Amino acid sequence: MKTKLTFVIGILLVCAANTLAQGGGKAEPNQVKFAKGKSSATVSWTLSNNQQMEYIFSAKAGQTVTLQVVSVPKGNLFSFSVDGTNGIELETEYDSYADYKFIAPATGDYLVVVTKRPTEKVTKARFSFTLTIK
Repeated sequence: MKTKLTFVIGILLVCAANTLAQGGGKAEPNQVKFAKGKSSATVSWTLSNNQQMEYIFSAKAGQTVTLQVVSVPKGNLFSFSVDGTNGIELETEYDSYADYKFIAPATGDYLVVVTKRPTEKVTKARFSFTLTIK
């Protein structure tokens, strides 16, 4: 009897942990990872209409940050925004096929938000961006 009770309690705890872990909320942004010794990294993903992805990277004050954006198929299918996570607002809502460059105003994390614009003809598209920090 004690073994059955322990087993049932164990199952309930596992179920409760899974339920709490899936509690919803916003997912954490994806960290842009640079290969050792490299100053550039490329990320890509496929999104459907109105879906978005978030990426986070770190830069030091005074570093030049360049973001080169491409979408497949070509077109004005995505909007991108860049914000400092420490409250610094940078230019937002720039279009695909843009080279966006700025000097990091402060040391800290920066957030890139990519959103697939809703279109009837192209409901799903792939984007990539190359992030360079020097």
